[in-house]
Amino acid sequence: QVQLVESGGGSVQPGGSLRLSCGASGSISTINVMTWFRQAPGKQRELVASITYNGGTNYADFVKGRFTISRDNVKKTVYLQMNSLKPEDTAVYYCHLRRILDGSGYWGQGTQVTVSS
Repeated sequence: QVQLVESGGGSVQPGGSLRLSCGASGSISTINVMTWFRQAPGKQRELVASITYNGGTNYADFVKGRFTISRDNVKKTVYLQMNSLKPEDTAVYYCHLRRILDGSGYWGQGTQVTVSS
């Protein structure tokens, strides 16, 4: 089985920064795509950023230039560096892993990010 554990969420003022981490364990396979999603109250879950096993990245337009996704394959961890945070970034942030070879997908439990003055 695969387990994903997010950390690094919290409360920050507008313009501040946070770094989220997502550690993976279990049968994750090295050939995978790791993605950060977020879900604000009353809204659908949306993709924030993704990174392939060999470092290819994709970002939602609303975070381009502010957020950076990265991964450490040795530590089996994906990171999301969030800068210039805005109140509209407030949401629960979820980590997702998709194994390319069999298409299996796994979710973390989520971590709350609150941006407020």
